[in-house]
Amino acid sequence: MFRFQKTNSPASLTSKRVLLLGMSWLLATGGSVVSSAAFARSQAEAAAAAVVATKPDPEVLLIEVYKALGANRLRDALAKADKLVADFPNFRLGHLIRGDLLLMQTHSVQTFGAAAGAPPDKLNDLREEAMVRLRSLRERPDPDLVPRMVLQLRDDQKHALVVDAKRSRLYVYENRGGQLKFVTDYYISQGKLGVNKLKAGDQKTPVGVYYITSRLPAARLPDFYGSGALPINYPNEWDRVNGRSGSGIWLHGTPSDSYSRPPLSSDGCVVLTNPDLYRLANSVEIGKTPVVISETVEFVNQTKWNNDRKIAARLVDDWRRDVESMSPDRVLQNYSKNFKSERGEDLNTWFSKHQPIVPGAKDLAIKLYDETYFFYPGRDDMIVSTFTQDAVVGKVKRTMRKRQYWAREGSAWKIVYELNL
Repeated sequence: MFRFQKTNSPASLTSKRVLLLGMSWLLATGGSVVSSAAFARSQAEAAAAAVVATKPDPEVLLIEVYKALGANRLRDALAKADKLVADFPNFRLGHLIRGDLLLMQTHSVQTFGAAAGAPPDKLNDLREEAMVRLRSLRERPDPDLVPRMVLQLRDDQKHALVVDAKRSRLYVYENRGGQLKFVTDYYISQGKLGVNKLKAGDQKTPVGVYYITSRLPAARLPDFYGSGALPINYPNEWDRVNGRSGSGIWLHGTPSDSYSRPPLSSDGCVVLTNPDLYRLANSVEIGKTPVVISETVEFVNQTKWNNDRKIAARLVDDWRRDVESMSPDRVLQNYSKNFKSERGEDLNTWFSKHQPIVPGAKDLAIKLYDETYFFYPGRDDMIVSTFTQDAVVGKVKRTMRKRQYWAREGSAWKIVYELNL
């Protein structure tokens, strides 16, 4: 950790005494340095918008403090920390870092949060946040790499959101002509007990591929949710078929008395700062924007990404050709013996009701478009494919949106779950 030589000037000693009183009060009271009355619920979005419009990104300022510390420029680091807390008085971590800088005027500091007398649990939360944010500086995603899980988006899907729980980051990617381009990333908080949600109340964040379902303004929510919320469709169909339960998983903001929350602090939601949520909300489209939540995100080069995308596309196209053959045996070869139906039906029972072959058809043409492909988070042996299907028999056309879950079984890929949307 950072170490600096001790100085014993009267000014620094006075700063130390003020600091110890101030930091102990800050942490003991939960850091409510700004009255919640100053941020009525109806004003939360406006306040977030004002921050975005008029103030620098506090994480940028925080990183500048870290860099100045790393270069042993204590005075410069303190000046930047002063600006940080002046611009964001409810940023508790900013106060903690500034407090450490003041203590460095008198003796060496070997850990984050060196103030005495503060509640250990709150100090530990802030230390965890500091380490996570510092790690993000060292592990910025290479703009030449892409998240392996997002293989293909529809042309009308402008962005994809990728949550890396291990790094406490949300990455925003833009769809530019079928290629993923990194836009920005945000610090996030997740469930108190981590990820892999299984049931209601387990205080875990789900892992999977989800979609933004609505936008809830701050005026309709308690102050706890900050500048608004973006609900997602947890549990999705794969969660339900695997017995996962719960509801109310949102991307949302923070209470007015807190700029941010510790990395592990929600009941399962993904929590951003209010300004970050405001920025993010402007880039999402209801029903279109995917939210991919993973315990950890693997980034790959374009060659690997393109090869994986071709595998996903080939699976679906081979299925299409088999459907066009109008041979039930050929179609069934695409399905796993472990196929899961939401109603508990086995493959043969389900297939007899939902087979894609048009009865009595002599000439069947299948066209697929608006495809999306994802590796399912946490599994490199499962691909979820969604597409629109036009089935044409003579002059009759039937259109539907379909989703398939493909799992690798040995050297082959098989459909383990399928539904019409």
